[in-house]
Amino acid sequence: MMSKLLQSVALAASMMVAASAVQAQELKIGYVNSERVLREANLAKAAQVKLEAEFGKREKDLRDIETKLRGAAEKLEKDAPTLSEAERGRRQRDIVEQDRDLQRKKREWQEDLTQRKNEELSAVVEKANRVIKQIFENEKYDLILQDAIHASARVDITKKVIDALNAQK
Repeated sequence: MMSKLLQSVALAASMMVAASAVQAQELKIGYVNSERVLREANLAKAAQVKLEAEFGKREKDLRDIETKLRGAAEKLEKDAPTLSEAERGRRQRDIVEQDRDLQRKKREWQEDLTQRKNEELSAVVEKANRVIKQIFENEKYDLILQDAIHASARVDITKKVIDALNAQK
């Protein structure tokens, strides 16, 4: 990501040098803060709500299982002195097995969530890129950068991109 950023900055710098040599043409440069687009665009917010709805119940179920497991472990610890060796061993094995199952379910949930989040975000990024390309063509930009280290408010078109995305259905 850093090398992409450096390439973008180098490209912008070289285009500025070329522009100053020609001086007859003025470059029209724009900057888009991708992180802000993914945070503020209605499409991104809707994707987040959709993911929470899709994965919220599973997350709650995992927390409930974890609470029950913790309660069983505390009960075993409290009852251990009065239990027979065989019963104590059986309960410990049950708790270990349930914990292993819980950890597997948590991993699966996290993997599923990450995959779906990537799918949803890529759809938002794809639409944002189309909007950026439209702005580029309609407003005759020479260069639009994403994720620059520094950009003045004069060239920042992030709000324009967010507004265009929000205007879409």
